Amino acid sequence: MEKIPFNKPYIIGKELWNIAQAVQFGQLAGDGYFTKQCNKWLEEHFGAKKALLVHSGTAALEMAAILCDLKPGDEFICPSYTFVSTVNAFVMQGAVPVFIDVNPETMNMDETKIEAAITPRTKVIVPVHYAGVGCEMDTIMDIAQRHNLLVVEDAAQGVCATYKGRYLGTIGHFGCYSFHETKNFISGEGGAILINDERFMERAEIIREKGTNRSQFFRGMVDKYTWVDVGSSYLPGELIAAFLYAQLEESNKISAKRLSIWQQYHELLEPLEEKGLLRRPIIPCTCGHNAHMYYILLKDLDTRTKLIAHLRANGISAVFHYVPLHNAPKGIELCSGKAPFLPVTEEYADRLLRLPCYYELTPEEVTYVCRCAEDFFIR
Repeated sequence: MEKIPFNKPYIIGKELWNIAQAVQFGQLAGDGYFTKQCNKWLEEHFGAKKALLVHSGTAALEMAAILCDLKPGDEFICPSYTFVSTVNAFVMQGAVPVFIDVNPETMNMDETKIEAAITPRTKVIVPVHYAGVGCEMDTIMDIAQRHNLLVVEDAAQGVCATYKGRYLGTIGHFGCYSFHETKNFISGEGGAILINDERFMERAEIIREKGTNRSQFFRGMVDKYTWVDVGSSYLPGELIAAFLYAQLEESNKISAKRLSIWQQYHELLEPLEEKGLLRRPIIPCTCGHNAHMYYILLKDLDTRTKLIAHLRANGISAVFHYVPLHNAPKGIELCSGKAPFLPVTEEYADRLLRLPCYYELTPEEVTYVCRCAEDFFIR
């Protein structure tokens, strides 16, 4: 019987009240009161030039890819150790991924590998802020500026996390957030795109509204709205936004609780790291992480497989993460049948294990997870 799930959605404040209010307001389609409140909150709290709520983190990435104006055969640089949406969004525009290895300390894109991957076809760099820990954005932005490239931050896991005091998602030309139920702030499904370059603001609204200038119409800028560009239906329903706004209002409380869970794991697992049995996460001094997840790195795949089984036998759900995309069937196809050699990605993908981490996880449950892990190593 599962005592401690890997993840558990939660209600923290006025979610249900907000949903009832949305029904009362009489607009359940997108861009109602709560959608606008979420956009405003994101802009004000993060200092974003423009924030647009969308129906998923995937939708945010797809919008960013359209805004990058990619042509078939254009290339984008990204890590292979990421969720498939990071790559799919750009592939759908005809672009080709160029996968690079990750930094062994953070599991983020290794910024020292970027310039060697740039070709005349390169148009975009897509850093992924793994576990809510910022990539080396100063270096990435410098490379992008020198080579006239756009930067799309996949900050799906990085809401409220910072790099050198700047919020993840606000540093590149675009930032993409997720509010999926596995994230820190949730709405079931949901996401947002941050537009940090004024050149793209007007077009972003059009793409989000199925390629029409509907937003301009409602602001009185045109006397009727019509089809002016490509686009799709990227708006979330108003019930999604109502649920999310209650979470955003309690962001400080949520963040403090998650950070306390993360820190408890970190302290309790330190003796196992000192014995060389596992490795804990490393947080660079330039980063303010958001405790999106707590993971450990084990000796090898066999150890991880056995530890997962041991924890499951004790009612604990712990899971590994991504299968590297460059070794996936579609990834190999896009790499012209020959996958690149990414030794850190491949080794660490076999060794990484994520432990339960969610808002309602209690100190006693964290202690139990760590004790079961310790029992595995000393039995």
